[in-house]
Amino acid sequence: MTSDTAFKVLTAGQWQEFIATGTFSGAPVDLADGYIHLSTSAQLEETIRKHFAGQKALVVAEIQLAGYGAAIKWEVSRGGDLFPHIYAPLNLDSVLSYRERDA
Repeated sequence: MTSDTAFKVLTAGQWQEFIATGTFSGAPVDLADGYIHLSTSAQLEETIRKHFAGQKALVVAEIQLAGYGAAIKWEVSRGGDLFPHIYAPLNLDSVLSYRERDA
């Protein structure tokens, strides 16, 4: 399974830092695991429910995967689904769109 885009859920603070620096090295869970966790559009709502329940002022960024090449790995995770993981920092120029939302 592959897709041209995937989604990253960020806190408002992480989003502001991403905008200010132009790169995002990851949330604490990403740094601990050694890659940036992303979700497909079909996986996004469950990711938000499971990992961001009750949080306010989240930002969902749509990431263009082209350009990440071998840094993208589709790996088995929750429920046996393949999730896109990026083994590199995200670049702001790969953000196609974003929207604010609460969990």
